[in-house]
Amino acid sequence: MVGTNLKAEIMSLMEKRSALEADMNAIIDRLCQSNGPGLSGNLVDSEGFPRTDIDIHLVRSERRRLAGDDGGSNNQNPSILSTVQSASFNNAVPRNSPAAMDVDVIIRRPFAVIDEITDASPAAEDGLQLGDQVLKFGTVEAGDNLLERLAAEGRKNQGNAVPVVIMRQGGLINLAVTPRPWQGRGLLGCHFRML
Repeated sequence: MVGTNLKAEIMSLMEKRSALEADMNAIIDRLCQSNGPGLSGNLVDSEGFPRTDIDIHLVRSERRRLAGDDGGSNNQNPSILSTVQSASFNNAVPRNSPAAMDVDVIIRRPFAVIDEITDASPAAEDGLQLGDQVLKFGTVEAGDNLLERLAAEGRKNQGNAVPVVIMRQGGLINLAVTPRPWQGRGLLGCHFRML
């Protein structure tokens, strides 16, 4: 009886997570459409004036919603990202436990999101996309000093395929990305924003 309730609760959390991820991906798509400001682009023009081609209030609101800054309320309406992360990380059931029953799920927590990617870069050519949430990059999964560890992993594997696990639109995708010199900066041509 307890196992059935646990299974129902996990299935409910997975459905909620999928709905929240779809909402998050819709926001990312809106922010990253052509001439959009993206997840971290400027909201002012080259002269320092507010851009007139975007709705700045809406962009700030959607960025805050993704980041978890609810504008000073009592945090009764947490961000999409924090809700997705807590639903995936805090409610995982060990695969071999009796409570797992027939639910065969291993849930990892994304540690970074790709918030910038350059056209014709190794990252773009190997299949990474703006908004991809990174769960694993080579041997890097989570922990401290993530940026340094990601850079070291790229340097260590220059010219060799690195297995990458990402979450895109609620689904897990396995890719291989090869860090390599190219005409642009770095070995990948993308930016990881830590979550």
